[in-house]
Amino acid sequence: MRQVLWLALLSVLCFHAQRSSSRSLTLFYIQFSIGFFSFIDAAAYSKSKKNGSDYHVNFVDWIPGICSALGMLVINSIDKGRLAADSFSYSGNGVAWKARLVLFLGFALMAGGLAGSVTVLVLKYVVPGAVFPTLWFGVANVVANGLIMLRYVIVDRTFG
Repeated sequence: MRQVLWLALLSVLCFHAQRSSSRSLTLFYIQFSIGFFSFIDAAAYSKSKKNGSDYHVNFVDWIPGICSALGMLVINSIDKGRLAADSFSYSGNGVAWKARLVLFLGFALMAGGLAGSVTVLVLKYVVPGAVFPTLWFGVANVVANGLIMLRYVIVDRTFG
């Protein structure tokens, strides 16, 4: 089942890569997809019959991903032209300051998601002494949030 899901993900990404005009953005989309898919794979494995441990992915494991997803939505809602706007290009005063504040809140949500995933990894899996493949549930959470945050940091600095 896992191989089928990975093949489906790769086929969709390869289709996007053929149609994309920018190869570097395609690599960022692949990084973003692998980040989300690694955690979904760990969550599916934790509920399967192959998981022989008492550890399962619960709602606590999903909270850092939800924070990262909300941070993505906040960052994507900002028009990048408003970050350097002055009072002549948009109506109102302090448009650039307000846009930068909202952008900071989006990155803070994503950083909180990454810190939360590390906290869940340490407190739920490392301290009690979980071993691989059970430890993968926490590692996948950190990998997912780290790749998602890295994707937005690099894209906003490079193409922003």
